[in-house]
Amino acid sequence: MSVIQSTLVEGNLTFTFPADSISSKYDDWSHYRNQAQKICGSSKAVDIVFAEGNTAWLIEIKDFRQHARTKTIDLGDEVAIKVRDTLAGLVSAKCSAVDPDEKSCAKKLIHANKVRIVCHLEQPAKHSKLRPRAIEPAHLILKLRTLLKAIDPHPAVVDQNSLHPTMNWTVI
Repeated sequence: MSVIQSTLVEGNLTFTFPADSISSKYDDWSHYRNQAQKICGSSKAVDIVFAEGNTAWLIEIKDFRQHARTKTIDLGDEVAIKVRDTLAGLVSAKCSAVDPDEKSCAKKLIHANKVRIVCHLEQPAKHSKLRPRAIEPAHLILKLRTLLKAIDPHPAVVDQNSLHPTMNWTVI
């Protein structure tokens, strides 16, 4: 089965990308699982990589609709680490991935003229004192801008109802 697909499922969310683009669940790549993940003791990964035109998109997905966040690391720090490690893993895959689809996808992503970072964040529709909003998107955007400005000065935090017009995919 090819790693390059136009429909990708992550948890309860289904992402659909244009058929003529390159999209893949990076954290499922054999290169990531068998080589890149072991770099420097451990390496993290974003969920989806997507290349369209001259833009590479790194998409991290967080869905807190069913379960609240329990990790102690700040979400902005977590996303920044995953972006850093994914970029390093893509360079490694471009040069030495065994799977030809992974190698080809990595080459396309590495040669992009622009890298965009997206944190796809789903939260409970109703907020209450018992289930307050887990993450404030505006605060997360500021944190990501600070940490990732050299890679993407305008990272995005979106949900399935707030995708930007430049995001050429759908989520259900």
